[in-house]
Amino acid sequence: MGIREFPNGTTRGKAIAIGMRRSPDVSPRRLSDISPQLRQLKYLVVDEAIKEDLKWSRSMEDLTSVGLTSIEERILRITGYYGYQPWAASYKRDERSNDSPAPADSQAQAGMEAGGRGSQCCWTCSVTQLKKFFWGVVVVLGVCFSWSGSTQLAKLTFKKFDAPFTLTWFATNWNFLFFPLYYIGHVLKSAEKQSPQQRYRECCQFFGDNGLTLKAFFTKAAPFGVLWTLTNYLYLHAIKKINTTDVSVLFCCNKAFVFLLSWIVLRDRFMGVRIVAAILAIAGIVMMTYADGFHSHSVIGIALVVGSASMSALYKALFKLLLGSAKFGEAALFLSVLAVFNILFVTFIPVILYFTKVEYWSSFDAIPWGSICGFSVLLLTFNILLNFGIAITYPTLISLGIVLSVPVNAVVDHYSSDIVFNSVRVIAIVIIGLGFLLLLLPEEWDEWLIKLLTRLKVRKKEEIPEGNGDIVSGLQYKTRRTRPSMSSFTH
Repeated sequence: MGIREFPNGTTRGKAIAIGMRRSPDVSPRRLSDISPQLRQLKYLVVDEAIKEDLKWSRSMEDLTSVGLTSIEERILRITGYYGYQPWAASYKRDERSNDSPAPADSQAQAGMEAGGRGSQCCWTCSVTQLKKFFWGVVVVLGVCFSWSGSTQLAKLTFKKFDAPFTLTWFATNWNFLFFPLYYIGHVLKSAEKQSPQQRYRECCQFFGDNGLTLKAFFTKAAPFGVLWTLTNYLYLHAIKKINTTDVSVLFCCNKAFVFLLSWIVLRDRFMGVRIVAAILAIAGIVMMTYADGFHSHSVIGIALVVGSASMSALYKALFKLLLGSAKFGEAALFLSVLAVFNILFVTFIPVILYFTKVEYWSSFDAIPWGSICGFSVLLLTFNILLNFGIAITYPTLISLGIVLSVPVNAVVDHYSSDIVFNSVRVIAIVIIGLGFLLLLLPEEWDEWLIKLLTRLKVRKKEEIPEGNGDIVSGLQYKTRRTRPSMSSFTH
């Protein structure tokens, strides 16, 4: 602001700004007299490098809030500017501080807003996790009862229809329904609906750039079709030899075999806990063999189940090695292709077994179609939940369903057969189950355990009662008062 010279010779104009007073220490001057000083004040700038050097100093805040303003005040006092009022500057700073919230208040307000958003996010995440856990329980129960139910139905079927390979062939043909069922789910759930031909062509890219060619069929689908048939046939043939409890618990060893093959062939990460689990699985197999006294039928049955678990592990390891990971549509198409391979290239084997009377039945009317179709439906349900249950829940929960099928089969065998649960058999079941659970641990389980223990230690330190803290502080104060000062003993 400036002042005007009026004709009547008065030195003060009528339009002086509010708060502009003459400094009592100095005589009045014109603005033209102090223009050089004002120009110097304009170029008074603190170097950025100096600011960075002083940023971590304790006096940085005082320098910015007091030091720089005091320099301005001194220059204005020296120049003798009319409108300078030290109290007015401080008043304006106070007014600004009242108008604008303090940094702590603004941080608190931002923290409250962030806390609100964080609580909403946590609430949404917790609801999502609860839904996922709920569906996980449903999937676990489905896996458990479908796997144990198919095992028990196979046992009942062999009493009237002693043809394990024919039953394997018949149940594998139902895999053809995988891709149609997937496409129905795609139509119901997906926003961009595709025709069956478009969806099929897109999923065929899983076999290569050229799609499902004859070469890809024989090199990428046929070997897995053979392994699939061997896995199911050996499992069903073992049910004829030993009870379903032993079969189901011994088949849990396939996860240990998968780890060993992945570690040796795929060069996966070495984990000591999984080596321990594999050792427990092998020890359980030996103890299960010893439980029945090494009879011929039990040894053959156990060997068949171990062979089935090995074929299952080889199937999974080769799939990961040759094909990698597959999406839901690609996995559904792959399983349907296995059914096509089964129809085209495996059908002749049941025919040969029938005419050679290895697997013979008198007439088609004598075939228990109800139990055979029930077994096929339950096995199809088990494979659907095992392959596509990951879309709605955690993979670990799905694997738990296989372990839970063991006690279900044990209860059924206890009331329907003459199985003897001696101490050796029970210990073998517990050892194999423990090894299976150890294999479900994630790769970062040790890091999570260390973090959990660290948090627990921190909480224990923070949870000291306030009353005890007051007592401790009081005792420390008393000891300080009663402790003699060393200064009194100095001369």
